[in-house]
Amino acid sequence: AGIERSDISKLVVTGYGRMTFPDADEQISEITCHAKGVHFLVPNARTIIDIGGQDAKVIKLDNQGYVSNFVMNEKCAAGTGRFLEVMARVLEIDVSRLGELGEQAENIVPISSTCTVFAESEVISQLAAGKHIPDIVAGIHQSVARRVAGLTGRVGLTPQVVMTGGVAKNIGVVKAMEKELKVPIIVAPRSQLTGALGAALIAFESSAGKGA
Repeated sequence: AGIERSDISKLVVTGYGRMTFPDADEQISEITCHAKGVHFLVPNARTIIDIGGQDAKVIKLDNQGYVSNFVMNEKCAAGTGRFLEVMARVLEIDVSRLGELGEQAENIVPISSTCTVFAESEVISQLAAGKHIPDIVAGIHQSVARRVAGLTGRVGLTPQVVMTGGVAKNIGVVKAMEKELKVPIIVAPRSQLTGALGAALIAFESSAGKGA
């Protein structure tokens, strides 16, 4: 972008790769940054459901937008973007098409396996049995929603609920989450960048506080 490090008064990094930026002024967890970004976008948000490629998180916020509790699933790919990528590969479709295909479902095919490897085998079996792809995709979305709903049960669910992360761009997962949780969900604009927005806000406020 033609920007030198010297042009940046404050650099805050977040996410799994944050430790790879030794020149950063601060390295802040994605949980804190998502809270900051969501509170800026939706001040009345009290619960964040963040589903990214590597993990799924449920973050509770207080009325000031600070993290009051959180839980995450990072030891298993089930319920994450990686799970959807694996399923899309098995179905031989682009992961970006899952949302629209799931909307075409007429009879949802439940995917009962919570393990990605077993779920992959289950999807292959359903294909071999002649099940329609949209019905299978809807079952995949339902599986993700149920997995993440289990996380919300550990910290509680308080409206307004905001969904972030790349998976929030999948309308099928969003609708499955709404059905599972029985609450409306607000999808953050450019949901995959919410953490980056939060990091930028933290950097701005820190710089402003120093009179930079």
